[in-house]
Amino acid sequence: MSGIEPPVTAGRNIGLSPKSSEQGNVLYAAAWMMGALVSFAAMAIAGREISRELDTFQLMFFRSIIGLIIVVSIGSFLPGGLRSFKTDRLKLHTVRNLFHFVGQFCWFYAITLISLAEVFALEFTTPIWVAIVAPLVLKESMSKGRAFAVVIGFIGVLIVLRPGLTEFGVGHMAMLIGAVGFATSMLTTKKLSATESPLTILFWMAVIQAPMGLVGSLSHFVIPGLWTSLWLLVVGICGFTAHYCITQSFRWADATVVAPMDFFRLPLIAFVGMSFYSEALDPFVFIGGAVILTGNYLNIRYERKRIALAGAAPVLDPAASVNGVDHPPR
Repeated sequence: MSGIEPPVTAGRNIGLSPKSSEQGNVLYAAAWMMGALVSFAAMAIAGREISRELDTFQLMFFRSIIGLIIVVSIGSFLPGGLRSFKTDRLKLHTVRNLFHFVGQFCWFYAITLISLAEVFALEFTTPIWVAIVAPLVLKESMSKGRAFAVVIGFIGVLIVLRPGLTEFGVGHMAMLIGAVGFATSMLTTKKLSATESPLTILFWMAVIQAPMGLVGSLSHFVIPGLWTSLWLLVVGICGFTAHYCITQSFRWADATVVAPMDFFRLPLIAFVGMSFYSEALDPFVFIGGAVILTGNYLNIRYERKRIALAGAAPVLDPAASVNGVDHPPR
């Protein structure tokens, strides 16, 4: 799949009607999105298996080291080599990675405490938090459209958590904090993307987060066994492939088409949790997840309408939009 490039000119669609071409693009987008869904599911399984031997700080340390090896290996073949990772924005990279470390740490920690389906459903709130934090960080206005999407999203959260009816534990709190961490890191990524390439952002993510994970695990450092080491490789590789597949998916289809596909992460991980860990299927998690995703979808539609009214070019890749549903690189 990595050799496929999206059609960028009409000439590349010779012999296809506009309708069939559009349908073909959606199929390619769906195929890439499926790669992302499988990658996220594999990461969740790996994270839980790794927790049997290592704590979350050590997981984060080894994940960063593996990620650094991958990025440096790719960068060494690019024009300019490793010099392309030079940056003048180290302070902003540091701020971004402080928040991303919190988000990723909480994600892996929550996986060990609550069901996988609950983790993924609460992670869907990340774009909702982006809409809340953006006015503070980027000085953007909280419009009625964004506010409505936020309200819908939090209704979904209440459906998932059902406070007063079910136990609200440390795992739920951790994942909500993680979603806020992801949201803030997304906003700083937006600022960085004006001057930094995605590979440069990933390079500094690994460089900055590896020492953070190491410091947190020094008092109880354990050399992982063979089986755990294999799971660590899964985390490192799938973190890269998940982000890459999502990016490719948005190149083939609009955000309003791709965003609903993301919901399939929930039934997929619920099936994984049921099959591998005997986790019960909770219909409220599905209902709440669907409501949260609806809030995200309405937010995307609102942003597209706002951009169209402003006369700007439509945004196909939400990585370039503050309120997109793109996931932070894991």
